[in-house]
Amino acid sequence: MNRVFLIAGGVLAILLAIVAYSALFTVHQTQQAIVMQFGDPKRVISEPGLNAKVPFIQDVLYYEKRILDLDPPVERVLLADQKPLDVDSFARYEITDPLKFYQTVTFERSLRDRLGSIINSALRSELGTVNLASILSDQRDDIMAQIQKQVNTESNRFGINIVDLRIGRTDLPEQVSEAVYARMRSEREREAAEFRAQGREEAQRIRASADREATVIRAEAQRESDIIRGRGEAKRTRVLSESYGQDENFFAFYRAMQAYEGSINQGQAKNSYLVLSTEDNAFFRMFGEGALSNELREAGKQSADQPALGPRAERSPDNNASNAN
Repeated sequence: MNRVFLIAGGVLAILLAIVAYSALFTVHQTQQAIVMQFGDPKRVISEPGLNAKVPFIQDVLYYEKRILDLDPPVERVLLADQKPLDVDSFARYEITDPLKFYQTVTFERSLRDRLGSIINSALRSELGTVNLASILSDQRDDIMAQIQKQVNTESNRFGINIVDLRIGRTDLPEQVSEAVYARMRSEREREAAEFRAQGREEAQRIRASADREATVIRAEAQRESDIIRGRGEAKRTRVLSESYGQDENFFAFYRAMQAYEGSINQGQAKNSYLVLSTEDNAFFRMFGEGALSNELREAGKQSADQPALGPRAERSPDNNASNAN
């Protein structure tokens, strides 16, 4: 009898455990739940903790309470300047109304397709009113705010809230990219040609200014050199005149030696030879037999007879008379 009671008690305990396990459920802090009865939602549980339901009749459907992400496929949109643009966007959303979410899409995978279509439609409608420069400028934040507002309005019926919506990447189609790069290349080449032309113009201006200054400097230098040369020539002529007045014979001998040196050397050439006859030749009178010795002797005698005068001293009439004799 006792054994029957023990068995019955054990079976009852097991049944009670099964009933308790079926009747109690836990909602995690990252979840929210809907209690379903034969497919009909009965109540929504948003707070975490231990809850109860009718066993074997009611079920629990869990949804994420955390922020979820959505990465729709790349969408090609046509901008206001009729340029196609491949836009890769992403969104973050949260389920704010589990009951409405269950009634409209039921599962998250169903929402992804419908929400992706909404986002792409909003991108096309909003980006179709702006150009590429606006997307790449500071206006991008305002554009994305308008797109997010439009997506939130249309997705509110799903019981969700779009927390963030952004454009991750924008690319031009390959053929458009090549055209844009070609235009950029031609623009840069035009700017480079313009800079080179400006550089050449500046170089010519500087070169002309430098040539003009060089011409002025050479003219000034030539003028100064002519003045100095003229003064030197005048002084040389004066010195030669004074020397000629002091000793005419020695001066004539000295000039004859200079003439011989210039004619025989022939422009400083080495091993030069000149064969000429000295007979009855006034130019080579110094090469006659004894003529050079006589000239030197006569010049030395006259120099000894003259008084020691300065290079610019005037000779007396007596000295001139003796030289004439």
